[in-house]
Amino acid sequence: MSDTVQQIKDKLSIVDVVSQYVKLERSGSSMRARCPFHAERTPSFHVSAERGTYHCFGCGVGGDIFSFVEAIEGLDFKGALKVLAEKAGVPLDYARGKPQERDERDRLFELLETAALFYSTRLTSEAEKYLHERGLKDATVKEFRVGWAGSAWSDACEHLKKKGFSDKELLDAGLAKRNERGTLSDKFRNRIMFPIADSAGRVVGFSGRIFPEKPLASGQVAKDDGGFTPPKYLNSPETPLFHKSRILYGFDKAKSAMRKLNCAVLVEGQMDLILSHQAGWGNTVAVSGTAFTADHAALVKRMTENLVLALDADEAGIKAAGRAARAALSAGLNVKVAQLPTGLDPADLILSAEGGSAFGGKDGAEAWKDRIKNAKDIITFLLDVLEERLPQKDRFRRAVEQVVLPFLSDVQSPIAREQYVREIAERLGVSEGAVSDALEKHPQQASPGQVSRADVSVSALPERVRQAYAIVLSQEKALTPLIDVAQFKNDLKEAIGDNMFNALQALPESEKEGLRFGAERRYGTDGSPVSDAKHFIRVLSIDRLSGELAALTLPLREAASAGDVDAEEELKQRSKLLTAHIAKLHKGE
Repeated sequence: MSDTVQQIKDKLSIVDVVSQYVKLERSGSSMRARCPFHAERTPSFHVSAERGTYHCFGCGVGGDIFSFVEAIEGLDFKGALKVLAEKAGVPLDYARGKPQERDERDRLFELLETAALFYSTRLTSEAEKYLHERGLKDATVKEFRVGWAGSAWSDACEHLKKKGFSDKELLDAGLAKRNERGTLSDKFRNRIMFPIADSAGRVVGFSGRIFPEKPLASGQVAKDDGGFTPPKYLNSPETPLFHKSRILYGFDKAKSAMRKLNCAVLVEGQMDLILSHQAGWGNTVAVSGTAFTADHAALVKRMTENLVLALDADEAGIKAAGRAARAALSAGLNVKVAQLPTGLDPADLILSAEGGSAFGGKDGAEAWKDRIKNAKDIITFLLDVLEERLPQKDRFRRAVEQVVLPFLSDVQSPIAREQYVREIAERLGVSEGAVSDALEKHPQQASPGQVSRADVSVSALPERVRQAYAIVLSQEKALTPLIDVAQFKNDLKEAIGDNMFNALQALPESEKEGLRFGAERRYGTDGSPVSDAKHFIRVLSIDRLSGELAALTLPLREAASAGDVDAEEELKQRSKLLTAHIAKLHKGE
């Protein structure tokens, strides 16, 4: 493995890798950019071609090409290794070594890849006919590795067991379930299968569409083994590799186009995504059986700051678009909406043969192209829809307060927010101050960098939190720790808060192992984490105190407006103490 790592480093420079994700500019002997891992106005992210490393002086992240790809793509080390090996043209032989010598995650990846091959070879003529009727070309079916799970109870299980996989591995991968008799049966039956991959292109799960959907010979609709009518779509359950809230279907194929076009298009289902790619929009991604989350937004933001929502035009799709927009806005993304004709989803629109008057006489692919290119900013879109539906000024005003302002509160850019305030004021015929006052009643949602303390995942954490906790994990297992682990844990707990620290402690062992492995690789046998440990505590403490200081702004303003002198004085004193403490930390005291 070490030989492979060195071969990749010999063929790829840190500048080559980083410049594919962020725009670098020359700064003395190094290159610099605005950090992709935290929001900043002036560049503090530096890349040294000579040392083959990067470092951000704002948030403290740093490392080599592997740690950079891990962080920017949301991958573990082996996933980053795969991505960089493909870029460098260095072959990886995953088959080397006995099965017991490969770790559990490797075995699950191998199992899911074997399953994807199995399903793809089982595609029947009837299933192929259905896919062709839905507009998919043979090349597209092959590219997306679409397959089929048959009606037999345990075809996939039996095939995978013959390949050397255990019952436990089949259950852990989400491919099997145990019946009342204690034996295994296939999780997916009578379904067209869509493999779902991580950012490195490794299969982590599946989505299966029921097929055939017609009644059986008995006149009864096909039932699952529990006697219930099966759902139209069935997704893999949560597994050590598959987390719905962090995986976007098609992201592995879309990320290059997202960077090139500086835009991502979000759709709702597998067919919407595949047909959009087939129509030339390779920057399209889709959610997989869940709402668009803060983790999804963070994943998109690593590639582009622009997102176009193109979800279904029915009521459920509109609500889903609203939830997705708020998550995306809170992450700092610029959000637009591609308005679809009523009753049509993206796949329907793309497949419309003639288009008709609804599409200006254009075919479906051209109509889809126009919808994306003419997408409106989310705030403008909402204002247009409400103004059209509610011509009465009073009703329009109330709707703007109830519907639009919550979205505006999530817009991260102060400049964009001010522009929208001006637009809303003009449409309502009121002052900008009145709109701003009304806006203050709608608190911002937490951004991905302000993850919920009660529900935290590795990918949702700021990079410096991950690296700090990785030091804890690596030093706990070290034979001769280089830091006082107990003291560092207490310092970290104080810096990030009890809830987040307790959630870190409750992370799955597989995620902890990945963090520990990253720290051990970063510091090696000769390096010391002492200076980084001190830096992380200082920066994380500054972040927490700065958040507390910002939270005092509104109460202080309200106390002043209400003439509550005592409360105002108390808040001012608290602000002074926080400001002084932050200043000391900046000075390293």
